[in-house]
Amino acid sequence: MRTEGITGIASENDFTVARGKSGSCPIVPQSVLCMWSRDGDGSVLNNKGDDYNRTFAVDGRWGIGDETLITGWAAATDTPGLSGRDGAGGIDANYVSPEWNISAGYSQVGENFNPEVGFLQRRGFRKYTAGIRRSIRPNNLWGLHELRPHINYRGYWGFDGFQETGYLHVDNHWEFDTGMEIHTGMNFTQEGVREPFEIVNGVTVPVGEYEHEEGQFVFWTNQGAPLSINIRSNIGGFFGGDRVNVEPTLRYRTGEKFSTELSWSHSDIDLPVPGGDFEVDLARLRLSYSFTPRMSIQTLVQYNKRDDVVATNLRFAWLQSANAGLYLVYNEVDESGLGAPRRDAQQFIIKYSRILDLFN
Repeated sequence: MRTEGITGIASENDFTVARGKSGSCPIVPQSVLCMWSRDGDGSVLNNKGDDYNRTFAVDGRWGIGDETLITGWAAATDTPGLSGRDGAGGIDANYVSPEWNISAGYSQVGENFNPEVGFLQRRGFRKYTAGIRRSIRPNNLWGLHELRPHINYRGYWGFDGFQETGYLHVDNHWEFDTGMEIHTGMNFTQEGVREPFEIVNGVTVPVGEYEHEEGQFVFWTNQGAPLSINIRSNIGGFFGGDRVNVEPTLRYRTGEKFSTELSWSHSDIDLPVPGGDFEVDLARLRLSYSFTPRMSIQTLVQYNKRDDVVATNLRFAWLQSANAGLYLVYNEVDESGLGAPRRDAQQFIIKYSRILDLFN
């Protein structure tokens, strides 16, 4: 793939992706090797020899019996000017049976890991995860279909040993025969802030280590019914202060063709800093209509009340097989607010892909 350059802003680039898959390795029964490459023309850096990026990755899956699966991956990047700690990798083990679900994992991403052809949410960390869940189906108890007590943990540390994030979730899911479900949980959180940051305009969270507890409650009616309701709430500590978050969602569908979803997320936050008492509201409207099983149109409209911003996404899909086919996507972000003259950013994307069988 090739992209055009913008003088002084972005160079012209050639992108290459290569992928190979093997299912005959005796040690790892299924493995995949990938390579992503970007080659620029050097118009911005004024040096074509340094205008490139390479990413190499391999992953594998090893199933042991019917209930255990081990997955692992490793990756490295090659970027001019970056050396040392430019690798990443991880391993996960999962045991799943009708009654138990047990998992554990470890991963890390170096500070100089730089996959430019892709998306990297976080770098420079070590991550540990663990979880255990028990599924219990009682006989004639309060109309319950299943109980799912569980504990999950994830933690992030920097390479200097500083804990950046900790999240311990202790919960039980109460699923009833009617399809109604209730979740009653507690979360124990830890956030390590290395540098001050603005959580909203004019409100800064200072450097520090923040440990809190919060209660979590989830309720929903039968999601298989034409009309259903979902309510989620979190109440507890937040960066040295308090937070109350409530998110109701209303869903409606008619047959197999049309569905809609309307939700509103409200957060009332009180932090011990200047301007720290504020509210955040986000509304979402989703609409979906399927002309046929392979042809559909979907839209998502979001409104951020605090910043008075409206974002719209409209997507038309005409599929052939395995998600290959024609996609038309329109995105718009209107920062002028509801009812004001339009002042927005617009984007239109056309994508077509087709799977070819070259050997049959």
